[in-house]
Amino acid sequence: MPKPANFLFRMMAFDFKIRDLFSPRKNIIADLGIKPGFQILDFGCGPGAYIPAAEELTGPSGHIYALDAQPMAIEYVQDLCRKKKYSNVTSILSDRSTGLRSASIDIIFLYDILHGLIDSKPILEELHRVVRPDGILSVNDHHLQQEEIIAKVTSAGYFKLMEKKSKTISFSKT
Repeated sequence: MPKPANFLFRMMAFDFKIRDLFSPRKNIIADLGIKPGFQILDFGCGPGAYIPAAEELTGPSGHIYALDAQPMAIEYVQDLCRKKKYSNVTSILSDRSTGLRSASIDIIFLYDILHGLIDSKPILEELHRVVRPDGILSVNDHHLQQEEIIAKVTSAGYFKLMEKKSKTISFSKT
């Protein structure tokens, strides 16, 4: 019998598939300037909805790190990568530590998880550590107003507002 958390995750993943029909993830990340060869961290990747769009933009020379605290999310990402034959995606099971080298990531996706973080400071500290000096932290969270997102991300002192885009808010390192 499946665990309740697994059932809820499967329901969320199904909801995301419906959502993505009406609002494709490629439209969310289209204005981030992702180029072939970029290194991307999808922090809180869930079932991997952003991976196909990111993989298309980074090409085979780029790399995507998909991090999530839920084992089922990692299973979904790994299954997606097998089906799509993506060889440039690495999944990371963690609730904070990425295990990545410092200043190695061009763009970080922090999508739809900021609202659920009780203490965002340790996570923002880790994201600050891994993003390149000229890198971007891209945030989108439909549960929060733009002002709330900006306050949460900038209050720890690791990031400053860079640009409000049509679908995301971009931050740079301080």
